[in-house]
Amino acid sequence: MSITVEDKTRLMKEFATKEGDTGSPEVQVAVLTSRIMTLTEHFKIHKKDNHGRRGLLKMVALRRKLLDYTKGKDEARYQDLIKRLGIRR
Repeated sequence: MSITVEDKTRLMKEFATKEGDTGSPEVQVAVLTSRIMTLTEHFKIHKKDNHGRRGLLKMVALRRKLLDYTKGKDEARYQDLIKRLGIRR
């Protein structure tokens, strides 16, 4: 149900703004998006998992806050990020 260490490391390398970057909004949004997509697939099978659904909604809200922060700081970075992740907004 969670993403693997290899997936997370790959996302960090792909979306890092500089070497060793693990905490930038881009990296955080990419990791959250991967976890959200994994959970979405989980809920297609386990429709009654309401406790897990609550966690999913918290992740979506956190991703939204990070995206709003990025948009406020730099519109071009925001547009590039949602295009690279395939997020509609």
